[in-house]
Amino acid sequence: MDLYEKLLHAKPFFLIAGPCVIEDDDVMLETAAELKKIAEQFGLLLIFKSSYKKANRTSETSYSGPGLKEGLQILSRIKSEFGLPILSDVHETWEVEIIAEVCDIIQIPAFLSRQTELLHAAALSGKIVNIKKGQFMAPEDMIPAIEKVTSANNYQVLQTERGTSFGYHNLVVDFRSFAMLRYAKYPVVYDVTHSLQRPSINRISGGTPEYASMMAQAAIATGMVDGLFIETHPNPMEAMSDSASMLPLDQLPELLEKCIRLKQALDS
Repeated sequence: MDLYEKLLHAKPFFLIAGPCVIEDDDVMLETAAELKKIAEQFGLLLIFKSSYKKANRTSETSYSGPGLKEGLQILSRIKSEFGLPILSDVHETWEVEIIAEVCDIIQIPAFLSRQTELLHAAALSGKIVNIKKGQFMAPEDMIPAIEKVTSANNYQVLQTERGTSFGYHNLVVDFRSFAMLRYAKYPVVYDVTHSLQRPSINRISGGTPEYASMMAQAAIATGMVDGLFIETHPNPMEAMSDSASMLPLDQLPELLEKCIRLKQALDS
């Protein structure tokens, strides 16, 4: 069974997790090792996520990652040492062929979710394509984005809800969107931590990760979510990106346990 088939049949749900941006080897390997341990503990299919580059940082001076070459070397090491599938996001068409050598899932960032050429390039890689729903998009707007992938005969698509802009510096999650996304017939992922960001406050993004467990459970309770996306770090306050919104790694097991219990109750 290939990875996409495993995602389609993952029970109780699959997990995409890792630090926002690739940092030094120690942080990345520690996080990967602990995530694998947690996933095995709960019997979850885990995809390791981290970005070699963040092209949409709020400030010119914000850390944006180690870059393509060094970042992929670290992701490749994690893939080989821990046997984990890898997800990273892509920003330009020329990057796709290179990252496809390491990544099992190519992610289209929310701000680029309508970029036709980027979606086409990701589709032509033959890899699974995870499309983040833009903060400016209605759920039904994802159908044309998905069609840009499937027009290249790639039907390995994930669609991720990460919140909708609500005034300035805030995001909200309309829980009806999970049902609306289901109309497209592709797996639905809830990006817990990004939906709790407070965008562009004082030249950085804030966040409210204290609500992560509550929001994750609420999403699972809809019965419409196939996977959870959670950015996590051993010490978020020392993280080089999204320090205000990532979930502390030691809080992840409790969140997952509550979500699994809820999903099992729904399925019983």
